[in-house]
Amino acid sequence: MKPEYIILHHSLTKDSKTVSWSAIRRYHVHKRGWAAIGYHFGVELVGESYEILMGRMMNKVGAHCLGANGKSIGVCLVGNFDIEEPEQSQLIVAGNLVKTLLDVFNLDKAAVKGDSDFHPSKTCPGKLFPMGYFRELL
Repeated sequence: MKPEYIILHHSLTKDSKTVSWSAIRRYHVHKRGWAAIGYHFGVELVGESYEILMGRMMNKVGAHCLGANGKSIGVCLVGNFDIEEPEQSQLIVAGNLVKTLLDVFNLDKAAVKGDSDFHPSKTCPGKLFPMGYFRELL
């Protein structure tokens, strides 16, 4: 699959500074009945620094953006950006990941979208997520 989009999400959960990625995986697999976590990547604070965490393999269709799963890579930033802004260091780590994905798949930064671009009733990746600034990082 060559994706057309890199779609950003937020987890809508408070980052507890522990690996919440496992909890998200358990929720997607055991509660929702999916084959794997819905996102391809996550960016989460683990200890004192943000890390990129692997989700679904990139050659597998995600389960993160209904209607666009088959043509996108899903990246979830752990945090609730409806109530607080993401930290600068999280944006930098996520930006480095997304820049790499754009290079790998030969995509322009216009391919970076939020879940709300496909589902206007949602705020994802959050009301306080600085999408314009994030694109500048790319």
